[in-house]
Amino acid sequence: MANLKGRVETEVELKASPEQFYNMWRRTAHHLPNAAGHHIKAVEVHEGDWDTHGAVKFWNYTLDGKEETFKERLEFDDATKTIKLVGLEGDVFKYYKTFTPIYELAPKGQGSVAKATIEYEKLSEDVPAPDRYLGQRRFSMLEWSLDLERSKPALLIKVLYK
Repeated sequence: MANLKGRVETEVELKASPEQFYNMWRRTAHHLPNAAGHHIKAVEVHEGDWDTHGAVKFWNYTLDGKEETFKERLEFDDATKTIKLVGLEGDVFKYYKTFTPIYELAPKGQGSVAKATIEYEKLSEDVPAPDRYLGQRRFSMLEWSLDLERSKPALLIKVLYK
């Protein structure tokens, strides 16, 4: 029997400091549909609040031109600037038993480097690794953040410094 568990990862350099990027996702994620509406359609809190460790959020997003959803439980580590999104339900669970994106931030020059990892367990051997969520970076927070930095600096500043 094949091992169905795995992980994929990538690193991306960002202009934002680790604190700015971390705080954007921890404290002001509700602004992201306004700043990156072509990727993120909506985000709602289902349990807790925007800034609570263990809060449950529900995302509507677009991947490869198709609208999808993802419900997550957030885990934050303020000391290491790590964000963990424990998947609870959504479109990814058509293919994966578990799906947990993790974002670790570290300073680099005037900005930061973000290491993005997805830990997963496939439902069957014929399911591919979730590279479409990370390798192409269309789902990842990193890609959305890069789009924000490139195309909407005023909105990014509003989200980062609110």
